[in-house]
Amino acid sequence: MKSVIVVSPSFDCVWPFAADHFHALWRDQGEVEFVRLVDGDERPVGEIVAEAGSVERLACLSVRVTSACLEGFTALKEATFQGSYGSQIDEACGALLDAREIAVYRHPSEGFWGQSVSEFGLALTLCGLRRIPQLHHAILTDLQPWDYNPPGGRGLPGVRGHQFGDDASFTSGTLQGKRVRIVGAGNIASRYASFASSLEADVAAWDPFASEPCFHRAGARREYYLERLVADAEIFVPMVPLTESTEGLVRAEHIDMLPTGCLVVMVTRAKICDTEAIRRRVLADELSLAADVWDVEPLPLDDPLLGRHNVVHTPHNAGRTIDANRLWAEKLVMQFRPR
Repeated sequence: MKSVIVVSPSFDCVWPFAADHFHALWRDQGEVEFVRLVDGDERPVGEIVAEAGSVERLACLSVRVTSACLEGFTALKEATFQGSYGSQIDEACGALLDAREIAVYRHPSEGFWGQSVSEFGLALTLCGLRRIPQLHHAILTDLQPWDYNPPGGRGLPGVRGHQFGDDASFTSGTLQGKRVRIVGAGNIASRYASFASSLEADVAAWDPFASEPCFHRAGARREYYLERLVADAEIFVPMVPLTESTEGLVRAEHIDMLPTGCLVVMVTRAKICDTEAIRRRVLADELSLAADVWDVEPLPLDDPLLGRHNVVHTPHNAGRTIDANRLWAEKLVMQFRPR
């Protein structure tokens, strides 16, 4: 049995560690031909693979495939034709493969970066609570944060004191005891909720699409009304994927119900919320924000959200880890028959 993996530079551009991990997993099961194209090579897979008639397993990663070139794969039993995002076969190829009863596996496009994104969300939460990025930036040019004292060295109740880096105008300090309110109880949200719960936060979640076991796994109390979820939030985390049904799910009226000082954490998609309402309240110093996703990406360098004392920002890379790359490959490999 011959197994072949063909990968293009356009795939490696998005998933630079996935193809080699795919190769390593298959190599444990027997001999594999691995072909990595050079930039600019647009040949279809049938012109690349030698002795196509002996191939039983085929993985095309962002490599062009045509009905004509598939005709040469006479022994093919299983295959995947996966682009950087989504399947990469047209209707004619799909019909041909179906007619020959070749098993074609598609990436489920979920799960593989859940841990990476949820951990990043936790990190953003802690950075928002403790102002870690702001303090790091400050000590690059100023020694004053190392031994901070109130102005004139005179202490005042309720304001920053000696070596105090947090901003008490917003939710700050430990995650323990904080009211964490999450929109979502799916793959990413439930992981994040479990992290917050393990750190002894008071966690509640709202998700009309999730079943009861999702909330148990998350260690979160189920809230049935979004209005109640936002009403007492100290940390508000909208954490559902962006779909037609979730776009604008968190409306301006919900954002306006968030208590003053609330920390908003955003790591899935910004447009599940009314982003104009979030901007308005953050710029008015009514909310703090820790975000990896934005209404406009990339944010212009003159955007007023950038560099604010109450904003922690990263460039939409929460899910991009070597671990997510490897899991991406594993989600495909596990669908093939055992060898």
